[in-house]
Order: sequence, then structure tokens, then C-alpha cells
Amino acid sequence: MGHHPGDQPTRRALLLLNPNARRGKVGVETALDRLKAANIELVEPPVPDRDSASEVIVAHAQEADLVIVGGGDGSLNAAAAGLRETGLPFGILPLGTANDLARTLEIPLDLSRAAQVIVEGERRALDLGVVNEKFYFNVASVGFSASLARNLTKEAKKRWGTLGYGLSAARLVSQSRPFTVQIDHDGHTEEVRTFQVSVGNGRHYGGGLVVDETAAPDDGRLDVYSLEVEHWSELLALVPALRLGTLKRWKKVRTFSTTELTIRTRRVHDVNADGDLLTTTPAHFSVRTAAVQVFVPRPGHWARFPFQ
Repeated sequence: MGHHPGDQPTRRALLLLNPNARRGKVGVETALDRLKAANIELVEPPVPDRDSASEVIVAHAQEADLVIVGGGDGSLNAAAAGLRETGLPFGILPLGTANDLARTLEIPLDLSRAAQVIVEGERRALDLGVVNEKFYFNVASVGFSASLARNLTKEAKKRWGTLGYGLSAARLVSQSRPFTVQIDHDGHTEEVRTFQVSVGNGRHYGGGLVVDETAAPDDGRLDVYSLEVEHWSELLALVPALRLGTLKRWKKVRTFSTTELTIRTRRVHDVNADGDLLTTTPAHFSVRTAAVQVFVPRPGHWARFPFQ
């Protein structure tokens, strides 16, 4: 399985490693050694803070063949604009809490194996969702999960991981109330009372929920759902469908697929995308097809199996 350094031309990779991404994560150094052994030269530019990731990519694009993002969905989101502007392909070392994009792309969460995907994988073009001119990979939501993002402190995320989501979610669900939303899409307007409207570009979000069972990050469309139940307790019944992506079978859930929509609310609501609050309503959504290139496991290849 091992390659000799002489087998491959040297490639230069810009390495953006989120210093807070669960720093104690086992295997980061091993993964970096695996990359170096495959003739990937790692250039680690200083990144003043996560939000400047895209500027750093653009500034250093001339000296790199690819970008490697070590972090969670928020780190990937911060790099999206720079990746799109430079056209550099990127690899993922999943160091986050949820790692939803890695999950969508079937990139192993084991860091050594994720590094091997960057070495031997193939490139896949991905769409980007756009909300008020900001890019996102997975899902953007108005309503309940935006409140969750606001209330889930970094500390709780680090300390409790996905359990932190669960505890905060349970508390927030019981305080949630439906609100009125106007959705404009495909030439008509619908006014609905909802707990949440979500607009998916990818497949996974929220640490293992699925937008729609048919959703893919390169299908050129946005999958939308609106949870129009009367009382928060009814949301609990939807959990299995949220995990499987089968919400369209529920009467009180509106689902549709489109390429553009606008969501308006009476008072300003936050929009949460890829786990962070990116903008506020009114929110205009569109999709940028084949916007970036990512390294993914070759189909039916070693990535599904533990490394020998």
C-alpha cells in the first residue's frame, strides 16, 4: 500500500489547522507525517483567526497546489470563499465536533485515513449554497437551530461534544414557539407558521441529521423543509425522520426542492449555516454549482475499510 517518495511529484499544500479544533485530537501529527511521506510539502501560513481563512488562501494561492483544512464545518465554511476564488482543490482533516461535510463525502473520521484520501483520492466538484452572498456547504436554517447555535457556547461544544448539542437542544425545544415566515420560491409566495425552515445544499448537518434521503452536495439544487407543527412536543416525533431524511412523508412538514428562494420574517431572525450564525433575515438563497473541488475516497475503494 505504501508509496515511495519517488513515486509522486512534490505537491505543495496550504495547511490551515484550526488551533481550537479539539486540540487533543489523537493522530494529527501522524496524519501530517503521512502527507509528507507522500511528497506533499506542507506550507502553514499564519491565520490570525478563523474568519480570515479565505483571505489567507487567496494571498498564498500562487505557492500552492492544494489546500488542506484541519477543523470542523465552521473551519471549512470560513475557507469556502477562498477555495472558490482560487479554484484550488482541498482536502479535509476532520477535527470538528460534527464533521458533517466529511460525513457527506464519506471521508473517514480517522485522521490517518483522511490524510490518505488527500494522497490517493479523486477530485469531486461540489456545489456551494449561498445565503445573502455568504457561502455554505451543508445547511442553513432559520428558527430553532439558529437559537441553538447562539446558545451553544464554544466551551460547552468542547466539553460535551454532541452531548452538548443534545442538552441545549432539549432545553431550547421546550422554550420554542412557532413564528411566521414568508417563503418566496419558483414564482409564488407561501406564508407559514413554522418552528424552523432549513435550506440544504449538502446531505448531513447538525451532527448526523440528513436533509433529504436523495440530497447530494453536487446535485445543483437546494432541498428545503419547514417544520409546521403546532407544539414543540410534536418535534420529538420528527427526530427519526430528521435522522433519515424522510421528512417529506410527514403531513406537517413542507418540503420542496429549488435553486433559489427568499425567506422573510416579521422580526429579524438569525440564519445559522454550517453551525455558525452567518447572517439574518430577510435571507436570499441560491446555489453555485460545481463551485469547489474536494478530494474524496475513490468509489468502492479502501476508504470504507480500516487501514491495514
